[in-house]
Amino acid sequence: MKDTPLSNCERQFLLKAVEEKKRVDGRQTYDYRNIKITFGTEYGCCIVDLGKTRILAQVSCELVPPKDSRPTEGILFFNLELSPMASPAFELGRQSELLVKLNRQLERCLRNSKCIDTESLCVISGEKVWQIRVDVHVLNHDGNLMDAASIAAIAALSHFRRPEVAIQGRDITVFTPEERDPIPLSIYHMPICVSFAFFQQGTYLLVDPCEREERVMDGLLVIAMNKHREICSIQSSGGIMLLKEQVLRCSKIASVKVSEITELINKALDNDKRARKEGGKFGFAESMPKERITALKKDEAPVEMTDVQDTANEIISRTEAQPDIVKVPSPVVPAPGTGQVGEGLLNTWGLEEEEDEEEEQHEKEEMSTGEVMVLSDSEEDDVVILNPDANKPKRLEGGSKKGVEAPKKQKTSH
Repeated sequence: MKDTPLSNCERQFLLKAVEEKKRVDGRQTYDYRNIKITFGTEYGCCIVDLGKTRILAQVSCELVPPKDSRPTEGILFFNLELSPMASPAFELGRQSELLVKLNRQLERCLRNSKCIDTESLCVISGEKVWQIRVDVHVLNHDGNLMDAASIAAIAALSHFRRPEVAIQGRDITVFTPEERDPIPLSIYHMPICVSFAFFQQGTYLLVDPCEREERVMDGLLVIAMNKHREICSIQSSGGIMLLKEQVLRCSKIASVKVSEITELINKALDNDKRARKEGGKFGFAESMPKERITALKKDEAPVEMTDVQDTANEIISRTEAQPDIVKVPSPVVPAPGTGQVGEGLLNTWGLEEEEDEEEEQHEKEEMSTGEVMVLSDSEEDDVVILNPDANKPKRLEGGSKKGVEAPKKQKTSH
């Protein structure tokens, strides 16, 4: 199933809004949508809401043999899935071009940037290491999947705890969380992606494009950076030519956004840690009562209404003069319950019913006078004898005797 394409009117409206430095949801050019980070009951489960875009990240681990080229390093594996529940354009079990691109960007952002100490994941050199698997599921698609996926993945990795192990010779003992406290991963920095959408061959720029803005954009620039202003990766798509000044400007904007998002992630981690320590509600149990299914929630979008009157007057002045209005003659009422406008045949609404009532009344009068009604046009009518035994009369209720033999054939004259 393919997604519904944009009409020409919608496309022109979005491009016109970008030219006037306005956005459909009321944001400014460099504004992000509201970011909400929620952790699950188990360690390593995180849900990130970027506006209406929702992504779930789950981290798991297992002991596996290491790679031959790196026997003392653990393995970091990423798997991103685009569920048909998120968008009608996504198909289950099929690797689309968008899925491959997002998976590669996520690996380039987190694994190639060496944000996690993989040597600390080694248990026995050359035999057993920890494999950290990050599964990223897109629950709802409303644009800018790369930024939301990077935030969810790094937040889930920061929240994850691996089990404690003990080594005795070649024997490895894995302790449960009840026996020993799990150990967090060693994370050096938090690389976060910031997406920039370009319109009209790089003339206009938007941060955090929504799904409709992504449809009309000419190109996309994704910069992965940490709070130390170290660029981890840069990815450009769409075939647009960008100047050096444009890339530097985007990197400066990205440094500010990454600092704000990193602070938000650390604050969410601290809140979850404090809630677990105090024994209160934590994880999804805390956010469930606030988001009831039956609750009616609607975000308010500010609309600028300063130049509405001037715009209306301008539109009215540019409209053509209306043609002369054809005058409709007044309605004619020939009888009660009827109506006629203009020339033509008279409507008989209500008159037919009166005629039918007159005919029924006339029939009743004829029946009461006892007149014989001829119902057939034929000259002779055959008379059928209902009871051939005519010698036996029957006494009726009125006390009179009548024979059952029908009279002989008689001619009716018209």
